[in-house]
Amino acid sequence: MKTKQKAFSLIAASMITMGLSTLAIGHGDVTPQAVDTKGLSPLGSDWLEENPYRPGHAEYDTAVRIGASAYNQNCARCHGLEGISGGIAPDLREMEDGLEGDEWYIYRVREGAVRDGRVYMPRMADHMDQEAVWAIRAWLETVSHGH
Repeated sequence: MKTKQKAFSLIAASMITMGLSTLAIGHGDVTPQAVDTKGLSPLGSDWLEENPYRPGHAEYDTAVRIGASAYNQNCARCHGLEGISGGIAPDLREMEDGLEGDEWYIYRVREGAVRDGRVYMPRMADHMDQEAVWAIRAWLETVSHGH
């Protein structure tokens, strides 16, 4: 009888382990992905303080399109599809539009978020150029609650 219990326990433990590893693999690669910013003029190496891609900018529509794709590739895992947070990370639709929101946004994107030595958000500016970063911000403003 004990042999059957041990065998059952071993099988159950194996199934749980396989199930958990599937969940980990299913989460996907959390390494920031490259963003193709073709169609956006270079903004230079010095980070801007304010999003240049606002309505009226010649490349606004391109920036919003690129930003939507870049958000889905790099931000949606934590901040939710279409900017709708599931509660794990801040709901980016709540960010202020305009310069006030830009200040917080660019700070967080450049510095990331680390608490007690744990990375809650990587320094995305280490992985994306500012054209991609500001394009994401342009898209976020299209789904913001202030829009």
